Amino acid sequence: MIAGGETEIAYEELVWLLSECPDFLEAHLHLGLLALEASDPRLARGHFGRAFELCTRALKAVGNPRPVPYHLPGNRAFHEAAKGLVHCLLDTGRRPMAAQVCTQIQHLDPADPLGLNRLLGAAS
Repeated sequence: MIAGGETEIAYEELVWLLSECPDFLEAHLHLGLLALEASDPRLARGHFGRAFELCTRALKAVGNPRPVPYHLPGNRAFHEAAKGLVHCLLDTGRRPMAAQVCTQIQHLDPADPLGLNRLLGAAS
């Protein structure tokens, strides 16, 4: 739907999905991306933050395994949500929190394939 330009329908479907499954990681990721496109960094931060929280909580529950590399398909939504969260935190003046997220992700995938540290550095 999003690729086809049907963002309103996609938004409604994603919200419905979250009403049925509030912990649906990919729904939060896509709603965050839609909020960024709509120039609403606070709403985007909420969705990206929720996705990041869900993943960090799940990792903690299984003993904080490392690494959690981006190149594995199952990890991509987590890393993409982290990047969105860093972007939103920087955009809303919360650089220390953005640096904290970058540090957490760096421990999970030192390669930094999405350039979170570069994003943080550019905001300096």
